[in-house]
Amino acid sequence: MKNLKSITIFSDGSSRGNPGPGGWGAIVADCEKVTELGGGEKHTTNNRMELLGVINALSSLGSLASKSNIIVNTDSSYVINGITKWVYGWQKNGWKSSTKEDVVNRDLWEQLIEVSKGKKIKWNYVGGHVGVPGNERCDEIATAFADGDDIKLFKGKLSDYKYDLSDIKGCAIKTKKKPARPNDVFGHSGRSSSKDSAYSYLSLVNGVLNIDKTWAGCEKRVKGVKGNVKFKKATSAEEEKEILKEWLN
Repeated sequence: MKNLKSITIFSDGSSRGNPGPGGWGAIVADCEKVTELGGGEKHTTNNRMELLGVINALSSLGSLASKSNIIVNTDSSYVINGITKWVYGWQKNGWKSSTKEDVVNRDLWEQLIEVSKGKKIKWNYVGGHVGVPGNERCDEIATAFADGDDIKLFKGKLSDYKYDLSDIKGCAIKTKKKPARPNDVFGHSGRSSSKDSAYSYLSLVNGVLNIDKTWAGCEKRVKGVKGNVKFKKATSAEEEKEILKEWLN
C-alpha cells in the first residue's frame, strides 16, 4: 500500500506495589497532532498496565489504523515478546503456558490481539528512564494515575507539544521546534526528561534521602514502594546540590 499515514505511539504502565494502585499512559502522534491518553485502576499489576496502555492507544485510532504505518514504542519486553512471539503458542495450546498453567492476563492479551488485527505495526523497544522524551512523558502520566494525582493530558498540534518525539529511529514524526528542558521536579515521579548524561540519581523515600550513581540502583529503591516517593536525575554536581537544597528545605 502506498502513501500510508505514519502514526507513532509511546506507551508505559506503572503500579505502586505489584499488585497495587496502577496507571497507564500513552501518546498517539502523527505529523500534525498529538493526543495523550491515560487511566488507572485501584488494584492491578505493572504488566496489566503496560498492556492496557498499548491496547487503549491502538483502540483510539479507529478506522485510521488500517490506513497507517504504526510504530509502537514501549519499554516492556513483556508486551513485545508476548504479542510477537508467545501468543501464537498460547493460542495453539489453549491458553496454557509452557508449564501447563493458565496464561496470566489472558483477557488483555486477547484484547491486544483483537486491536492489532489488520494493522501494520512495528513493535519497537525503547529503554526506560534513559531520557527518551516520549517514554518519560508516558511514565509521568502512568504514575500520576497510579498515585491519584491530577495531570493535564495534551491534545493538539504537534508544533505546540513540548516533548520532542523525533529521536526514535524509524519515527516519521518531525518536530518543528526543540522543547525547553523541564526544570521542575515532577510531583509524583520526580523524573526529568532531559537527554543529558546522568551525574547521579537522587531519591527521597518516606523522608530518607539516597544518592545513586546508576538508574538501576535508584530504581531498585523506589519501584513499587508505597508512601511519599520522589526521585530525579542530576546531570552535574551543581544540579545535584540544587536538588538536595530544594528537597531538604
